[in-house]
Amino acid sequence: MGGGGHCKSVIDVAEDLGYNVLGILDHKDKVGTKVLKYDVIGTDDDIPKYVDKALFVITVGQIKDNSIRRKIAGLIEKAGGKYATLIANDAHVSKYAVVGEGSVVMHKAIINADSHIGRNCIINTMTNIEHDVIIGEFCHVSTGCMINGDTRIGDNVFVGSNSEIHNCKHIVDNVILAAGSVVYKDIDEPGVYASDNLVKFNK
Repeated sequence: MGGGGHCKSVIDVAEDLGYNVLGILDHKDKVGTKVLKYDVIGTDDDIPKYVDKALFVITVGQIKDNSIRRKIAGLIEKAGGKYATLIANDAHVSKYAVVGEGSVVMHKAIINADSHIGRNCIINTMTNIEHDVIIGEFCHVSTGCMINGDTRIGDNVFVGSNSEIHNCKHIVDNVILAAGSVVYKDIDEPGVYASDNLVKFNK
């Protein structure tokens, strides 16, 4: 579901895992085009056609907000569709960790013991999620992030590339962290945050 750049990365993971990619659903003007070697075979309206033929993965990225990802999930679930949960062959997910349905764990990501990842999350390339971390649903932890132990992250959170979250921190729902952010204290209010000399957050 969604034929942009993130879709290409997810296709790469899916192929490595031995999945057969049936096709991509995207905007009407993209039908008949290709993403890598795969056809865009329809739009959101065609979800019910594929409920009994395939598992779904939401491959729309998440930067400004995740309303599109939420909308697509609602359409899939209303139609009775099921999700694939993809964990790249070169990722490491502890046998004591939990990854929610529909989530994608990308290449060389690490999820350590007793961490819990919610449904429909993106755990992107080379991210390190330490022990006892809880991440809510519809989150995107972007490339190269370091999330230290005992951290709690709510729903609908975007963590920008190369961000670092210190141990035992809490981040509420609906937060966006700019790339390179360093979280050294709890974030108690929704909003957009960025590090200022690694000391203070601007909302």
